[in-house]
Amino acid sequence: MEKQAERKSFNELLDLIQTPSFVDREFIFETFEEMVEGAKGLKEINASLSAFQINYIQLALYLVNEHIFYLHTHPNVKQEEAVKDEQYQQFLASVSLDKYYTNEHLAYRMGSLGSKYDPAISTINLYLNFILGMLSHYKNNDPKETLVVDIMNKGFQMAKCVSSLLENGFETEAFSTWRTLHENECILEVIVKYGQPVMERYLKHMRYSLAFRGGIPSKEETDAVFVEIKEGMRAVDLKSKDMKRYIEYGWLLGVPDVMKIQDFKFNFRDGVERVAGLSNYSKVYEMSSEIAHSSPLLIYSRKEYFYLITLLNLYESFFRIEKIFMTLHMSSVSPEDQKNYIRMRKMYYGELLANYEIQKNRLANLANKK
Repeated sequence: MEKQAERKSFNELLDLIQTPSFVDREFIFETFEEMVEGAKGLKEINASLSAFQINYIQLALYLVNEHIFYLHTHPNVKQEEAVKDEQYQQFLASVSLDKYYTNEHLAYRMGSLGSKYDPAISTINLYLNFILGMLSHYKNNDPKETLVVDIMNKGFQMAKCVSSLLENGFETEAFSTWRTLHENECILEVIVKYGQPVMERYLKHMRYSLAFRGGIPSKEETDAVFVEIKEGMRAVDLKSKDMKRYIEYGWLLGVPDVMKIQDFKFNFRDGVERVAGLSNYSKVYEMSSEIAHSSPLLIYSRKEYFYLITLLNLYESFFRIEKIFMTLHMSSVSPEDQKNYIRMRKMYYGELLANYEIQKNRLANLANKK
């Protein structure tokens, strides 16, 4: 009876981790039991492992994925044959257990200044997970109808990527990733601010980019797109050498009187960022670009400085994108969903602001120590 209960619980675990239906669950269960016994033996041999409680979900994930990988890389071996091979079972248990302990408990740590348990990280992660969960129910990947949702969704995903890098000790990598997040939020700001005319130009230039990179199968269609590109360039006195810049940034011509903006250029800093009203980020964006291009700044970086400056800019970008999301969300969901979001926001937005002020003070104190 106890064995049946164990198998029932294990099957529920396999369902939870979305195990493919073709996987032999009986074999996986037996191998998993071997691994658990093996883990107990390892703890007796290695005292440093005795402090770690076994995470059965992670253990099962390693096992299932190793088994699937083996079947995919050995197409001539049928699963019904493999599961009868004791040597394969021992090999599978050994490799999965080795990866579990090495990657989850004994992995090299980068000396992270943050932690997923630190409210500075955990609060924004919770908020990002909540929003991304809601966005997963929105229609997406149909640029003509879902452009704003798609850009916003990518922005929140990038924010989560920055957060993940910070909590794992990759401060400079997080900072260079923030650069892409900032580009995303600037595009979003411009499109939301100026609406349909800019959106239509943006979609048109997406097609230009596709043609430029050989992504349109028809030669006639590609040629017609290039004729259109050249006509557009002539209209704003751009030369042939400027074609790539026009394709990437010409959509800004959808902004009323954009050419009259002082020092406007078809690039990010003097174009998109300026039109978005976020030119005050140009210096930090430039520093992030240096990091992205492996300058000496990357090699000889100060961990604490880059941790704090990245975290602060992550928060600021998040605040702006979340404001746009809230406006969209509150105008398109049911009253009940509105209440749920307001409830969550009331509970955690203030904590985000408090965390932001704490980190800002830390950066100021760090600057004063120089």
